[in-house]
Parts: sequence; structure tokens; C-alpha cells
Amino acid sequence: MKNQALKLATGLALICTSVAINTGIANQMVLAKSKNPEKCNIYAYVNVSASQALNVRSGASSNNKVLGQVPVNDTVQVVGFLPNWAKITNASGGFKGTGWVSLAKLGLSTRGYGTKGVKLYAKTNQKSQVIVRVPPNTNVKLLGCQGGWALVEYKAIKGWLVREDQCGAALTSCS
Repeated sequence: MKNQALKLATGLALICTSVAINTGIANQMVLAKSKNPEKCNIYAYVNVSASQALNVRSGASSNNKVLGQVPVNDTVQVVGFLPNWAKITNASGGFKGTGWVSLAKLGLSTRGYGTKGVKLYAKTNQKSQVIVRVPPNTNVKLLGCQGGWALVEYKAIKGWLVREDQCGAALTSCS
């Protein structure tokens, strides 16, 4: 009798796990257990092909409901992030409200017009080590944010870019 009960319990557990994975519930469960989003306040632009728009979702998963879209090159305010996802608000066009977008589809460039470039720091502190100088008006990969700092990647080097050296507009140099 014990052996049958164990087999039944194991079978039910496998079925429940399979249903959770195949319906996307598992992703939502993982996100529910994850820590709160890192709070930040930076601007970025939508970096998708001209014929596309960026889906804004109700949560940090592609399984969440699409609330609206933001057109290519529009500027958005990033107010939080989780790995691979950015919480946005105040889109310059298209979507109005707050929602989640794929972090990989946001762009950021450097300011520094008329200078030798801007500094990437090892930490979110201008007294920390300068890792590299990035030329002015250079596109960098946005990886995350903390406060007014943007974690970016330039030529496979990751570092923190201070707010005054960030340009979150696609169609201007922010100089």
C-alpha cells in the first residue's frame, strides 16, 4: 500500500510540474519569488527595427499580457529592472502608463560631444576605478541600472555610466 501511494504522489508531482512549465506558470512563480526590481531613473530609447514596435507587458515575462507598444526610437524612462527586463514609464510616444519591456530592446549612447569621451566606472561611484573611456556619441549595450547609473557594455567591457554621460534619445546626440 505504501509503495502505491508513493507512486501516485510521484506521478501527481510530475504532472503538476509539467503543467506549470508548459503553461508558463513556472516563470511567474519564479518571478514572484525573485527580489524586488532594482530601482533606477534613467532614459533609454527603443531599439527595434523600423517596421516593429516594442511590446509593453504587465510583468517581467514574455508570458505576461501585452498592455501596448512603443514605436522605434521613442524615449522611455526606465524606473526599475530585473535581469533581462526593464520597468518603463513616460514613453515619449505610443504607450502611456507603466509596464515591462525586454531590456535587450532598449538602447543608450554616450554624451561627451567635444571631449575625449566619457568614463565607465567599476562601481556606482565617481571615486571608483575608471575602467575605460568610451568615445562620445557611441552606442553601448544597456545591461541594467541603479539609481541614475546605467550598467553598460562597450567592446565586451562592463561598467557604470553616470547619468550626465548618458544619452537616452535615438535621434539626437544629447550634446
